[in-house]
Amino acid sequence: MNKPAKRLISLKINGMEYEMAVRPNRTLLEVLREDLMLTGTKEGCDDGSCGSCTVLLDGSPVRSCLLLAVEAENREVTTIEGLAEDEKLHPIQQAFVDHGAIQCGYCSPGMILTAKALLDENPEPSEQDILHAISGNLCRCTGYNKIVTAIKAAGRNGKEGD
Repeated sequence: MNKPAKRLISLKINGMEYEMAVRPNRTLLEVLREDLMLTGTKEGCDDGSCGSCTVLLDGSPVRSCLLLAVEAENREVTTIEGLAEDEKLHPIQQAFVDHGAIQCGYCSPGMILTAKALLDENPEPSEQDILHAISGNLCRCTGYNKIVTAIKAAGRNGKEGD
């Protein structure tokens, strides 16, 4: 069986421009992890149900395992690698560390990016707002309490909105 022909696309990932030839059936997750070696975006379920592959597309959380790379052309993609600046953790990342919201760490990149999108829209979300926002991100280790606390702290401290 013949593979589909590659298509030249432009991607903007973490503020950097990439021009690459990709097969139209490759997911953004595959391109991020395999071609660009941005392995902070985790591969979990491959059907969009766990949220470990969450990235921001134009500021909104999306499942990169469900999004074709060609659909991200000329749009802004942010991965977990794009949050820290000059080796200084983003305030949400720091809040997750400070409040013990990271255990195995597998869900953390997707959870943190989902939290960033929420706090960019609503810097002081209620617990209900947070639970609703992260409802598509599964965590098997923390029980979510520390994650909610970390997100509240990042918002309450006014460290969001950059």
